[in-house]
Amino acid sequence: MPIYDYQCCECHLFFEKLVSKSTQVVCPACGSPRLSKQVSRPAPRNFTAEIISGARAQAAREGHFSYYGAHEKPKK
Repeated sequence: MPIYDYQCCECHLFFEKLVSKSTQVVCPACGSPRLSKQVSRPAPRNFTAEIISGARAQAAREGHFSYYGAHEKPKK
């Protein structure tokens, strides 16, 4: 499933959303379905591994481990 950037036509909030074909996207702030899909910036190649490790570190701090293998989960 791709991640898309949107701007709400009502409250002008910019946000991104992981969507599938059947997903009805609405603004998380005001609930409006009137959205404008924005052009997303691609991730720079040099930083992709750093971005992934940073995201995994943040997920570990927040306790989200549902997409990690057993060897990636912290030892208790």
